[in-house]
Amino acid sequence: MSRLLIFIYGLICYLLGLGTLTWFILFIGGWEFLPRHIDSDTPGPLSIALITNLSILILFALQHSIMARLSFKQRWNKIIPRAAERSTYLLFSAIMMTIICLYWQPIDGTVWIINNTPGKIILILLYVLGWSIAVAASTVINHFELFGLQQVYLNFTNKPEPDPYFSESSFYKIIRHPIQFGTLIGIWSTPIMSATHLMLSTGLTIYIFISLKYEEQDLVRTLGEKYRDYQKRVSMIIPFSK
Repeated sequence: MSRLLIFIYGLICYLLGLGTLTWFILFIGGWEFLPRHIDSDTPGPLSIALITNLSILILFALQHSIMARLSFKQRWNKIIPRAAERSTYLLFSAIMMTIICLYWQPIDGTVWIINNTPGKIILILLYVLGWSIAVAASTVINHFELFGLQQVYLNFTNKPEPDPYFSESSFYKIIRHPIQFGTLIGIWSTPIMSATHLMLSTGLTIYIFISLKYEEQDLVRTLGEKYRDYQKRVSMIIPFSK
């Protein structure tokens, strides 16, 4: 694959990744201007909804976890050019986000409804704050590298990729995984917590905590003693907590 094609491929994957992530954020927020959101459909048979949603969660977890592991990347790079590896991960992630937004099944029941205006405003602001933290934290650690655009650009310009590095700055001074922290706030902050929303938020929360265990192992392998020292000093997911 030529460098130009890899660059175009990476750019397309980047746009798809951003687009589907934005779609998912709005989908789980239950915004009524969308033709379909987390609470827009009428519940059907419970068994079908549970089986469908559980299958989607398993596929989501497998795709994100397996493709993010160093051992998988080493094998994957024999098929996919190294410069396009992150873009391909983003492409498959975009497909999974699309599946969630299109095929997540409604479940009858409501866990809580906040009807008073101050409560609604607070939860909506928390929702916005959570996703803002997640997006802002991605820029601190190099947003374009995280979304694969830097790799395809460096490959296109025939420049070497920089060595892995770690810097404690901004959010990362008080928490090791602010992207996941912001995501957790975003998926749980809602004035209306339906059973449909609860299953998705619970499934994603379980996945986040399981995936962090393996991500930390990869970070230790890559960054060594520097990251071990960071683990001792900074909380993983709860700010300012030891």
